[in-house]
Amino acid sequence: MSRIAKNPVVIPDKVDVSVATGELTVKGPLGTLKQRIARDVVVKRDGDKVTFAAANESKEANALSGTMRAVVANMVHGVKNGFEKRLTLVGVGYRAQAQGNKLNLTLGFSHPIVHALPEGVKAETPTQTEIVIKGVDRQKVGQVAAEIRAYKGPEPYKGKGVRYTGEQIALKETKKK
Repeated sequence: MSRIAKNPVVIPDKVDVSVATGELTVKGPLGTLKQRIARDVVVKRDGDKVTFAAANESKEANALSGTMRAVVANMVHGVKNGFEKRLTLVGVGYRAQAQGNKLNLTLGFSHPIVHALPEGVKAETPTQTEIVIKGVDRQKVGQVAAEIRAYKGPEPYKGKGVRYTGEQIALKETKKK
């Protein structure tokens, strides 16, 4: 059995987990998330815990049970506390501005970039060079942050571009004559 799947997911107060045929639903103060249950995984709710087990002895079922446990743990954390990613813009004239479900970016191109945010993800800009992406679904928050970073990743000589807050960029030395 997977080492990760051995640990049950503890359901905190104000969070409701319901297991139906083929689908698991997690409701909390910040929202509701649904996840399809794989055929190779057995999911059971025992009081305030959710347990996961492989349905058969195959290697894939064993791996999938651990993956399902990690996904459900992230869902429980997301509907209770939420997830956030912070991005920093480094460079002269690099700016960001959140407007509703769109994020306007000025990244040194000849045109501004308008990034549409998916449903369930919000962006805030405390300053012009900071972006905070928030949501209940960890995968969506990380995907949006990666898409924004992909517009202009940090370059290796001056470090200009979009980077995660706290990310260390290994700067290269310029060519010497």
